[in-house]
Amino acid sequence: MPGGLGQAGGRRWVYGEGVHDEPIDPFNGDPADPAAGLHDPGDDDSLEPLTDVERQDVLEDLADLEIYQALLAPIGVRGLVIECEDCHEPHYFDWDLLRGNLRHLLSSGRPRVHEPAYDPDPDHYVTWDYARGYADGVHDTLTESGDDDTDSSGD
Repeated sequence: MPGGLGQAGGRRWVYGEGVHDEPIDPFNGDPADPAAGLHDPGDDDSLEPLTDVERQDVLEDLADLEIYQALLAPIGVRGLVIECEDCHEPHYFDWDLLRGNLRHLLSSGRPRVHEPAYDPDPDHYVTWDYARGYADGVHDTLTESGDDDTDSSGD
């Protein structure tokens, strides 16, 4: 066998050589590329950074997310479902993915590209409104029971 194992045309193949961190675009240079007309994320360099109000909103969402996860994960809720404004379909995000998306938005000023989850079980996800209402209900219950303790000890 000329050249030996792992060699082609006198050149020896080396493990890891030519490996890319990101997937290679199979349509690169193809005039029939189905994504040719889509928006290039590199063109977003001209996007404005988040305003102070937008930044504060994202920080509040992150804080709320921590509370929602602490209250809802123990009862089997895996994350939140969000109605997508672009495609008008529900998108299911587990806690860590949503947290990562919010942190990315905070650091880059732009949302991540999203794809619908693969075969999620909708019974394991709730909306932001449901999570907020659940947290408010827990807070109100704890506040009321705390008020009852102070009223009874005041006698």
